[in-house]
Amino acid sequence: MSYQTPRGTYDILPEEVRKWQDLEQKLRDIASRYDYEEIRTPYFEDTGVFARKGDSSDMVNKEMYSFGDNGSFTLRPEGTAGVIRSFDQHKLYGSMEMPARFYYVGPMFRHERPQKGRQRQFTQFGVENIGLKDPQLDAETIALGIDIVRSMGIRSIKVCINTLGDDASRKAYNEALRAYFAPHIDELCGDCHRRLEQNPLRILDCKVDHELDLVKNAPRLADYLNEESRTYFDGVLKALDAMGIEYEIDDRLVRGLDYYTHTVFEVISTRPESGAQATIFGGGRYDHLVEYFGGPEMSGMGFAIGLERLLALAGEDGYTFPEKQPLDAYIITLGEVGAAPLAIASRLRQAGMRAVANFTKRSLKSQFKSADRAHAKHIIIVGEEELKNNTVNVKNTGTGVQETVALEQLLSKLQGEE
Repeated sequence: MSYQTPRGTYDILPEEVRKWQDLEQKLRDIASRYDYEEIRTPYFEDTGVFARKGDSSDMVNKEMYSFGDNGSFTLRPEGTAGVIRSFDQHKLYGSMEMPARFYYVGPMFRHERPQKGRQRQFTQFGVENIGLKDPQLDAETIALGIDIVRSMGIRSIKVCINTLGDDASRKAYNEALRAYFAPHIDELCGDCHRRLEQNPLRILDCKVDHELDLVKNAPRLADYLNEESRTYFDGVLKALDAMGIEYEIDDRLVRGLDYYTHTVFEVISTRPESGAQATIFGGGRYDHLVEYFGGPEMSGMGFAIGLERLLALAGEDGYTFPEKQPLDAYIITLGEVGAAPLAIASRLRQAGMRAVANFTKRSLKSQFKSADRAHAKHIIIVGEEELKNNTVNVKNTGTGVQETVALEQLLSKLQGEE
């Protein structure tokens, strides 16, 4: 029986894993510079963690993998909700300095049509900072993401930013949208019929209807912002200016999740070939999630990056990924030498060296070829005669020099040539 990976999933083979490890190390290093700490939440949660009452997003309504009695559990489709649930469950608001700064790295799951840059299992890095509502913190969060993108050699980017305003502004805007779209409901797709009742903002983000003149000519959110919302957004823009971060205000940007308030943003690739997969990362501020999960009234701010897309863009922009590190020693055998090669390799590993012992009965020529393919710095030859004399032959592949070395001096010999 032959099996394949399930549709929308993929294997990451050793050559590609090295790229992931390089990226993941950068993510952790940069997050640490901003004083974020890693948090790890379960791969599945109670469905109510994600499917909150009245949520109009496609993620909740069409893309979740739910299972158990009546779909009581769901594979996590995004990271924010689980982090906030954990923050509340463990009452971290009472023990951590605010804002609490978290980052996460791990797989997410969405039941959607697989395509380039979009799989059913995908990996996200995300940050959440909770407990402080300040325009400068919004700007700093965007800067963190930009630092990550630039660390991977990606330069052709654009910051798109918008404000959804506070609750009062958004309520007034939603009422205006309902009044505008209601007479034309038959011109909208079936999903937008539902969105009109749940959250008319989602109509502006519809993948089917967004090119309709009806949608393009809809009322503008900027016309419904109150003074408090305008002042807050102006503070975000001034903070970005202070850091020298260029941006473009996109008053149609609403993001794909219902919990956002005030600042929302996306950082996109400006390379023409990026097409529909141009978004590198995005996020925004949320004011009611902590309270929803039983905690105090606290605001949060975060974003998420799809790592598959980030790696693809880095490769297209010519980023140089690290190659496999050469072995410090490859041990080849001649004759009947028992477990001596294994014992030598073990001793070298205990000293922190990368060593491989050949256990096969292949020819000397074949073993030397294996050592060459491993780019070994040293080849250690163990034969019957050498063992009798408690010695080995050591070849430095860089200089080509080969010499006999006493076993008790082998470690110091190799360490001296590092």
